[in-house]
Amino acid sequence: MLPARSIPLLLLLTLAAGAHARGTGEDAAPASTPDRVDIARLIRCEGQPEEFMALATALQEPLKAVSLGWRPLPQSNMFLSEYALGEPVTVFGHSSDRIAFAGSSVMAVLDLPDPRPLARQLELETAVDTPEKAMFGKELVSEEMRDPATGATLVRSLVLNVSNVTSHPGKTLVGCTYSIDPLEEEPAEPAAGG
Repeated sequence: MLPARSIPLLLLLTLAAGAHARGTGEDAAPASTPDRVDIARLIRCEGQPEEFMALATALQEPLKAVSLGWRPLPQSNMFLSEYALGEPVTVFGHSSDRIAFAGSSVMAVLDLPDPRPLARQLELETAVDTPEKAMFGKELVSEEMRDPATGATLVRSLVLNVSNVTSHPGKTLVGCTYSIDPLEEEPAEPAAGG
């Protein structure tokens, strides 16, 4: 089963601000403004959560998305925000001029009627596989990090996903889910004593 994670938006914004405040040295976030984000890298799970968050302003303000060369598309699925790109991106050997966002995921919308061959190519694990619905995924990155503001231990995760969705017949969605969550620590054992 795929991990069910969500991005605490405020936490990610804090981390992104912390990375920006550290300067522009080699260890700074690779892209801190939406116009510098490589969308194909993000879709392929080769980016950073801070890069994903750099797009948050573009997703919240339609004029910023338009300034990136994206054209908002009618919402045919209440969970997806879709855009037509000015120039197509190529991911995993497939070209697409449509992208979609759902929560902490960014995806390319591919003209593939069956997601299964791509999922096999990418060696993903099966989450759901029925005649109507197919979902595959694999956690590519899971690493601990420290929140620079609080010192708390966080888990940074990148999950590659391939699926179909009934609102987009004949299409396959492929993309990455970026998350930074608090580390779930094991409860402490009660002290032995009298």
